[in-house]
Amino acid sequence: MPLIFTAPWLLAGLATLPVIWWLLRATPPKPAQEPFPPLAILAKIARHDQEASKSPWWLTALRLLLAALVIFAVAGPVWKPQPVTFTGTQPVVIMIDNGWASAPHWAEFENQAQWLIANAEKNDAPVFLTATAEPQNAASGPFTAAQALERLQALEPRPVPVERLATAERLSTALKNTPEARIFYLNDGLESAQDKQAFAALDKVQAVSVQLIMPESLPLYAIQGVSNQQDALTVSLLRPSDDRKAVRARISAYDNQGRVLAQTQAEFAENADKATAQLIIPVELRNDIAMVRADQMRHAAATWLLDDNNRRRRVGLLDAGNADKAHSLLSPLHYISSAMAPFADLISANDRDLAQSVDSLLEKKPSVIILSDIGRLPEGATTKLLKWVDEGGTLLRFAGPRLAAAQSGDQNNKRDPLLPVQLRSGQRNLGGTLSWSTPQSIAPAPENSPFRNIQLPDDVTVLRQVLAEPSPDLMQKSWLNLADGTPLITGENRGTGRLVLFHIAPDIGWSSLPLSGGFVDLLRRITETSGAQSAAGSTDQTITLPAYRLLDAVGNLAGQPVAARPLVIEKGKTPASSILNPPGLYGTEQAHKALNLMTSDTVLSPLSKPDMTSNVSMVPATRAQTINLQGPLFALAALLLALDGLLMLWIGGTFSGRRLRGFTSKSSGTVKSLLILFVLSAAFVASPFAVQPVQAQETAVKDDSKPDDQAKIDVLDVTHLAYVLTGDKATDDLSRIGLSGLNQFVADKTSLEPGAPIGVDPEKDELAFYPMIYWPVDEKAPFPSEKALQRIDAYMQQGGTVIFDTRDQLSGNTSGLSGSSPATERLREMLDAMNIPPLAPVADNHVLSKTFFLMPDFPGRYRGSPLWAEAPVETTDTAEQSADRPVRNGDGVSPILITANDLAGAWAMDENWQPLYPTVPNDPMQRVYALRGGVNMVMYVLTGNYKADQVHVPALLERLGN
Repeated sequence: MPLIFTAPWLLAGLATLPVIWWLLRATPPKPAQEPFPPLAILAKIARHDQEASKSPWWLTALRLLLAALVIFAVAGPVWKPQPVTFTGTQPVVIMIDNGWASAPHWAEFENQAQWLIANAEKNDAPVFLTATAEPQNAASGPFTAAQALERLQALEPRPVPVERLATAERLSTALKNTPEARIFYLNDGLESAQDKQAFAALDKVQAVSVQLIMPESLPLYAIQGVSNQQDALTVSLLRPSDDRKAVRARISAYDNQGRVLAQTQAEFAENADKATAQLIIPVELRNDIAMVRADQMRHAAATWLLDDNNRRRRVGLLDAGNADKAHSLLSPLHYISSAMAPFADLISANDRDLAQSVDSLLEKKPSVIILSDIGRLPEGATTKLLKWVDEGGTLLRFAGPRLAAAQSGDQNNKRDPLLPVQLRSGQRNLGGTLSWSTPQSIAPAPENSPFRNIQLPDDVTVLRQVLAEPSPDLMQKSWLNLADGTPLITGENRGTGRLVLFHIAPDIGWSSLPLSGGFVDLLRRITETSGAQSAAGSTDQTITLPAYRLLDAVGNLAGQPVAARPLVIEKGKTPASSILNPPGLYGTEQAHKALNLMTSDTVLSPLSKPDMTSNVSMVPATRAQTINLQGPLFALAALLLALDGLLMLWIGGTFSGRRLRGFTSKSSGTVKSLLILFVLSAAFVASPFAVQPVQAQETAVKDDSKPDDQAKIDVLDVTHLAYVLTGDKATDDLSRIGLSGLNQFVADKTSLEPGAPIGVDPEKDELAFYPMIYWPVDEKAPFPSEKALQRIDAYMQQGGTVIFDTRDQLSGNTSGLSGSSPATERLREMLDAMNIPPLAPVADNHVLSKTFFLMPDFPGRYRGSPLWAEAPVETTDTAEQSADRPVRNGDGVSPILITANDLAGAWAMDENWQPLYPTVPNDPMQRVYALRGGVNMVMYVLTGNYKADQVHVPALLERLGN
């Protein structure tokens, strides 16, 4: 019955309605209105009978309805009362399923339990309350009604399986000396493996009755597994075996930011308890899937978490910066990318600053980061990478010219903390110092190596390598060696991560390994054993992982884990979720294992009526909460009372035109009070049906421009050369005037018309607008900040060129870099903080000497100091082949040029195009060569090595001659 009364005897008041009707029918007559002449009144006095008039039928009906509403209200009407009720003082035992399957029905369970506790309080009965997904030490009672209600409010559904046997045993112990208990079991309607033993334990209580209160139906389904197959992500679903209807389920895939990556549908056929769905999306998106959910379900079994075992590893790639990345074959990462693309998710950083690039990669949470020929990293980036490695990351480094040069330039011979071993200075190559007479082959991997089962081709050879300094643990750190016993790949564990070094470059200039299938196998093995793989327990030993993020009852991944026991993973065993190990992610942010609720052998079956000696009944849990109608009925009665008052005023003529003209303040207050009562009553009754207005969203165009944007646009209109502001006015003026003179000479000799030179502060100003920056090294100026050097380093790595001019050739610095003048020492300190490639003097056959003018050398105010640039790529050409090649430089432009000849002093001119400073020696042609050399530098940084095609000049002339 959907409506009951808590005080039904008060309904006897309805019998008074006929009396009320009879009383309401009689109303006093309307008073007559006469003027007051006394004699006329007395003359008209005449005695005659008067009859009471009757009220209108509709007013009588209104008042009868008002009386009936009051009677119904005081009788305590309740809508949809609970079906379970009882009397007596026998103990009330409430057992609640609060596992994962109870989450969709938890409101019904709470409502039913509150009703049972209220009934127990009314009958002064003790209450025992327990839940089936609580720890073993949870108290069961007895409780007072207030204590039981407080404990009920503290309970919540948990994303774990129920443990009915342990709960029944706790109740059996608590009720050992409590006979004639009444057990009310609010269960989720699903069968568990321990039900038979659990109900046998409850039967020992010898309860008076056992009522199983369960959901009316089980329209739920769960995700049983997810498989990342070749072309799609396959999702397997399961539902209770008694659900026979055809159902469609919407499946969504989310990334670790909670964004939807893909959606599809799975369809349960009629009478089927299993279904599958496929998410057919590109593998790049599948690798980003962190969670799959059945969207229409609100429980933990509708969520499936993925870890690194479900997707390909994410690998971050970082090189020193290649200005010609459009040609993939020339990229130092080309062979690495090609080898790892089939099994890894490759990510790269687009920032010009190495420190920002490292931050960008770490934000994407890779399992492996590969550094290709990076000699030095900023101190802050090194610290962050070390922390990332300690937390489970794998840092893989490849050697190359920059790494070899960084070791050679380390005057303190300190070990790079991002390398597994200490390296010797320089490199070992075929035909050089510490050389071989023939290319070296690769020896079999030692037993302690992760590569021990990988077979490498016999024809793989190595031409060049960086050597490790001998140490007692070098053999243990050597994962792969050459035939002569020198390390080819070294590695060591650090924290929960690893440092790995390939002692060769990742291209074919140092070895043929990148061309072989063995290169793919080596990288695959490093990737598969990295990050979460090692943390997830695919080892031969038992490991323990702390809780990182856990699921809540409705299947959401919580930000902070609740108290949970660390997950123990033993060899050959698959861990299962439990009260102490809820489903979620275990491990660390970089390396974690997903623990899910369902397994491949899970079966969902409805709970059947148990065989017990006690009286067992099964009743449905109510879906809606009980509603007390007393308040709304009283409000409606007040509304009718206010309406009755207004109608009486209307009948009495209060609202007529004549009466309104003579309206008194007293009658006005009465009307206002009745109107206020009417409005408030109507608002109270109608408040559940109020509709909130929808406001249109206001949009405005946001101006995100910055004050200096126009200045940047102006700089881009024309090519500008730049110079570094040192803080010394004389030095800065000389740089500006010198570059202005060079600009004029460039405009006279070429079609380029550069804009005025611009002074820049490397720490604050954007450097990408300038193809070339002139930096006069001043030992008296403040030492550049770490940020300024990092930004200059990033500028050079991304295609810019910096000319460092120590201007100290007269002090005896005839070799540019090997001198000991204060300016040269300052330059060394600056370069030590940057990732500088190997340097060499510009030779006669360098492309820089032929870019525009044919230059024998590059003088400035002084002559004698060579111009240093990035060393050309070494090849295996014979001496005869090298002699026939007029241009040695390969692709790309040197990011750095170093001289001691004071270029700006030679370029500086006054308004009449007269030199400001004499050359030393005072040779007019020296200034001409200085200006021509400046033109070559400008053309070189703008056009690259297009003049390198002079290698074909002899062949072209020979053809023309024929």
